[in-house]
Amino acid sequence: MEAADSTPPSDLPVLPSISQLDLARSSLRRELVPALGFAGTQQHLTHVIAPALNGNSQSSRYYGFVTGGATPAAVFADKMVTDYDQNVQVHLPNETVATDVEAAALDLVCQLVELDPKEWTHRTFTTGATSSNINGLACGREYVISTAAARNNTKADVSSLGLMAAMRVAGIDDIQILTSAPHSSLRKAASVLGLGHDSVKDVSDPTAPHRLDLEALENALQSPRAASIIAISCSEVNSGLFATTGKDMVQLRRLADEYGAWLHVDAAFGLLARILPSDEPAYAQLKEGVESLQLADSIAADAHKLFNVPYDCGILLSRHLDVGTAVFQNPGAPYLNAAAGSVPSPLNIGIENSRRFRALPVYANLVAYGRSGFVNMLENQIALARGIASYIQSSSVFKLLPEVESGSMDPLSRVFIIVLFKAINSELNDTLVKKINATRKIYVSGTKHAGQPACRFAISNWQTSVEKDLAVIIDVLETVSSGHNKQ
Repeated sequence: MEAADSTPPSDLPVLPSISQLDLARSSLRRELVPALGFAGTQQHLTHVIAPALNGNSQSSRYYGFVTGGATPAAVFADKMVTDYDQNVQVHLPNETVATDVEAAALDLVCQLVELDPKEWTHRTFTTGATSSNINGLACGREYVISTAAARNNTKADVSSLGLMAAMRVAGIDDIQILTSAPHSSLRKAASVLGLGHDSVKDVSDPTAPHRLDLEALENALQSPRAASIIAISCSEVNSGLFATTGKDMVQLRRLADEYGAWLHVDAAFGLLARILPSDEPAYAQLKEGVESLQLADSIAADAHKLFNVPYDCGILLSRHLDVGTAVFQNPGAPYLNAAAGSVPSPLNIGIENSRRFRALPVYANLVAYGRSGFVNMLENQIALARGIASYIQSSSVFKLLPEVESGSMDPLSRVFIIVLFKAINSELNDTLVKKINATRKIYVSGTKHAGQPACRFAISNWQTSVEKDLAVIIDVLETVSSGHNKQ
């Protein structure tokens, strides 16, 4: 980011102390009287609640989940969101510019990630990637059923008939979501949409579980009386690895067209890899992972990750406005009619009727920092992730995951913003995450790999700096591993 942006002190606490947490919990008010008043409430929030909150956005050393920060521009804009409290639901050009700002922000998002705004006609902000996945799969459900019906010379749509009746008319018994290493939100979306957790079917490559096995995928697409949504993990959440290359996407587009499938990409944080310089060899493998994403039907992303705006903010991009309108249109509500214009009313293209003006912080970041600012931020994050991975790779105590075959491409070249690893000593490995977080200097997530405990760094804060952060991380890792030898 720009040099004018002040960075909070490097010693800013990442986690509150146990005593601060205990004090806050014991001080929570559970009765309405006596009322504290405004001044008393300010005091309560500032001196009791705030010290017991974690520093996930304010600190560059919070590496849990994939939690971005909030830049100064985004924080300023978010305060405006609250001050002006716009309900961005209907395009009312004579009353507010809010929907025009949202449309402009989505234009800028498309330009940033090199997707033609004129082709991606169904675009909206959501609460996050989970909501965006629900939106994208809802469109996919509508599309695959109507396509199956058309191939049987009939007409069916879920929005009018309901799921079971539409499937019956279309002559299908099953809708399957074919994917590799799916994020849990994909199964949640399947449940919400009435498809069920079991509709998510793993067609991954046995030798590289993050990758799609195209042969297994095509076999699944040939299942009789089944319609299919292909869901691609664009940077898998545990390893940060990408499910496809550009060549795979071309093949997937061909298969989707041949079998009437919908091609959805879960790019919660992987989407921004598209902005990396194409002429930089160090990013070649990452660029392959996001090549040809323009061939997808829908893409889900999180803005409160690498776009570094406050919670909550997600993005849905789709090339099929007609499908999105069919799914999300508010029928029979004349009071919601919008003025005619080029901006679709958001309530007719997404789940929510009541919506926070979450587009404004995204717009502010893109206007404030531009492409060069976002590239610089992402390169810093990748540099720190690769610095951590390099230390782990050279360590006799830790092992970088997933393991790669001897003589294969340098494992560091595939590191995006996620670093997955474990302690070789099983006793240490069982308590590794707890010990790291107990230092309260950095925070990491616990997960599993191949059925065993593993630890994960997720580097996504705009303040990330190799110079000020890597030494602290290494010091913590060496402290928690002291006395543990390779086993």
